[in-house]
Amino acid sequence: MRTMSVVVAAMVMITLIAAAEPPAGVQTSDAGIAHSFLVCGATTAIVGEDGRRGVAFPYGTRDGYVLPSGNVLLAVSKSKDFPGGGVVELTREGKVVFAWKGTQAEVSSAQDVGDGHILLTEAGPKPRLLEIDRAGKTVLEFPLRCQTTDAHMETRMSRKLPGGSYLVPHLLDKVVREYTPAGAVAWEFKTPSEPAESWPFTAIRLASGNTLIACTHGNLVIEIDRAGKEVWRLANSDLPTPLLKDPCGAQRLANGNTVITSYGASKADEVKMLEVTPDKRVVWTYRSNLPHGVHEFQILTTNGKAEPAALK
Repeated sequence: MRTMSVVVAAMVMITLIAAAEPPAGVQTSDAGIAHSFLVCGATTAIVGEDGRRGVAFPYGTRDGYVLPSGNVLLAVSKSKDFPGGGVVELTREGKVVFAWKGTQAEVSSAQDVGDGHILLTEAGPKPRLLEIDRAGKTVLEFPLRCQTTDAHMETRMSRKLPGGSYLVPHLLDKVVREYTPAGAVAWEFKTPSEPAESWPFTAIRLASGNTLIACTHGNLVIEIDRAGKEVWRLANSDLPTPLLKDPCGAQRLANGNTVITSYGASKADEVKMLEVTPDKRVVWTYRSNLPHGVHEFQILTTNGKAEPAALK
């Protein structure tokens, strides 16, 4: 069932876009790299390669994708219209074509997984993973195996894998689990005990079979193989200046570089996003005048060409 008025939502979008001033944004790259990208967080927008915001959306968000159709799929944060969070799909012009309201504390993920289905995770007394169709009908559901004393710290960016299983990071449990469609745990990895609070926020299964994990308050991003062996690590000690400040979102680009957010970069002049090569050279940064960091993102183009692999 659709749970939000499309007409009202579209009117709100038009009003907010007309009233909003694009934030000043600066992309810096000695290598000549320029990206366009979707940013999610307190501000939800598509940023152009010139660093300015091209399209804004009237939601605070946790997660999001630009779909092949050009529509945008968002996991929206708690609000008056979505007291338990939710999922919205809307056009670039702000027309809502689908909306689903959460039933518990938060909705953490939103991923289009094909066949008209959307993967989402819901936090609360009964944390769960669902696939729903565009009519809002639940087509798959299972409980998530994680602590329930702190709903906000149950889970974040969850993804369906090509083989049909689901990769889910559990923050306070400090574990990434791969679940079968029946909800059984097929694989898991415990994040490092040091640095402290290396909570897994984003977990990405790469084409190699390795898993890339952004570890939030640990200011750490790691890549592990299937056996759990660490094969790559990025910490502030690897960088010329400490740019990792609560790294939440991450994306592995087709060229092998990794883009990372610093959600804790709350000052206008701080680096909100950075791109590093496999040998840990910083080749691109993004700053904006927004007084908060970027929660999650999706790189869309690089120097005018579509980014072919959205491993995020």
